[in-house]
Amino acid sequence: MGPSSAPGAASLADLLEASARRDPARVAIVAPDGRTLDYRELDERADRVAGFLRAHGVRPGDRVGFCLPKGLASVVVLFGAMKARAAYVPVDWGGPAARNATIHRDCQVAALFLGEARADVLAAWPESERPRVVVRVAMGETGSSAAPAAAGAAASFPAGAHDFAAALAHAPLAEPTAARDRGQLAYILYTSGSTGVPKGVALTHGNALSFVDWCSELYAPTAADRFSSHAPFHFDLSIFDLYVALKHGATLFLVGEELGKDPKALPRFVAEKRLTFWYSTPSVLALMAEFGQLETLDLASLRHVLFAGEVFPVPSLRRLTKLLPRPRYWNLYGPTETNVCNFAEVVPPVPDARTRPYPIGPLCSHCDGLVLDEKQVEVAKGEEGLLWIAGESLFQGYWGRADLDAKVFLQRGGRRWYNTGDVVRWVDGEGFLYVGRRDRMVKRRGYRIELGEIEAALQRDPTLREAAVVALPDPEAGVRIDAHVAPAAAAPPSLIALKRWCAQALPPFMSPDRFVVHEKLPRTSTDKVDYPALLRRSAEGAAR
Repeated sequence: MGPSSAPGAASLADLLEASARRDPARVAIVAPDGRTLDYRELDERADRVAGFLRAHGVRPGDRVGFCLPKGLASVVVLFGAMKARAAYVPVDWGGPAARNATIHRDCQVAALFLGEARADVLAAWPESERPRVVVRVAMGETGSSAAPAAAGAAASFPAGAHDFAAALAHAPLAEPTAARDRGQLAYILYTSGSTGVPKGVALTHGNALSFVDWCSELYAPTAADRFSSHAPFHFDLSIFDLYVALKHGATLFLVGEELGKDPKALPRFVAEKRLTFWYSTPSVLALMAEFGQLETLDLASLRHVLFAGEVFPVPSLRRLTKLLPRPRYWNLYGPTETNVCNFAEVVPPVPDARTRPYPIGPLCSHCDGLVLDEKQVEVAKGEEGLLWIAGESLFQGYWGRADLDAKVFLQRGGRRWYNTGDVVRWVDGEGFLYVGRRDRMVKRRGYRIELGEIEAALQRDPTLREAAVVALPDPEAGVRIDAHVAPAAAAPPSLIALKRWCAQALPPFMSPDRFVVHEKLPRTSTDKVDYPALLRRSAEGAAR
């Protein structure tokens, strides 16, 4: 794979170290606030964090959590955790404190790095169950463009909390790299859970490296490339951004939270930074095409535009490729459990007559697939069935959830196969076409959302007697989420009160778009919530 590769890598940390040896002074990371780290600086800081973690009792196989805004500190922490042969567990910097605490409690993190503005995460955590190592990261140390901590926010940190400066000043870890193992856990990414509790997708270094190596072969990046990092680190799109860029000694530009939500400013950012790789969800690209005045900008440096996480509406894709006809466009598909397992290049122009979404394409070379019916019998070519995936990129299982593993894994032909839950069919000349799902999971803004988790959050609202959630197709957003609720008292709660509850209980991408109030929810003859009736009610409301 050329001089930019790290042959025989056993760990994602090996990729950073190889680039640091090869070109130590090259800029590795550009933070949202403009500060930078070159490869030598990033590698040395990660070594010191690794030494700090080991000195404070973190052992190989432990988990290291962080709740930090995207910036230099978060990159240093995740590499430091992996150098200590621990697994990193990121959470949403702006997410509800209770949900973030639930995630880190679930996988029993041994150490937790918290931005000083998020001491509320600890407050949502029983003191007896808190991690033994807590590190407070001052906002000025993060390299983030996020707002500074509110006055007094740091007061809730325990007396024994360490400062991030102490971790950066610690002696570096001295450990032979031969101790690293591709089969060791690298990170856990949490996705929405149907019971209301997020579930942890546990992935090894080998899982991630198989994907990174595949990307290296397909896209042939070089040290001259300039990558975007739009996805937050708790989202699986970040694996491409971080590790493909740093493997090849390229420069990675971190997109801060506020900029990442601004479709008018993002195209200017791409132009000013002369980015060559862009990767995000289709919804972000669609908004950039609509509001970003692309025709007024010099975006000639952009070579590859990758998108994943949801279906790209054809009208929006047509608009984007007309405005930016020069880059190569790639439709990538795969759940967090496999990262990317299918891909298809979309070659502009998008025909005016085309209305059907583009396929997800054939399987990647590092993955194998089966299309099975509900009885796990392989379907004939061209027929619809559930897509099952095997291969080195396949995750190890859900953290501490053997019950879930038993439902999604199949042993067949001496291999483990994972049921993606996605219905596909093969189209000659195009590969697999994504048809939809047969469960209560939807995708919005690239995130998988279990409608049951939203219901569970609403059912905890003391002002509601019952709640049920449905999703409908939406031509602009891809999917619209309606919450049907019945109040606990005669006077229903206000819309503001419902939205405030959701803001405390759910991340923003899971908050319902619309609330429909009922005296009582419709029921079937077996006294179950009548979801078809709720869907009809939602569809009628959308048509008005």
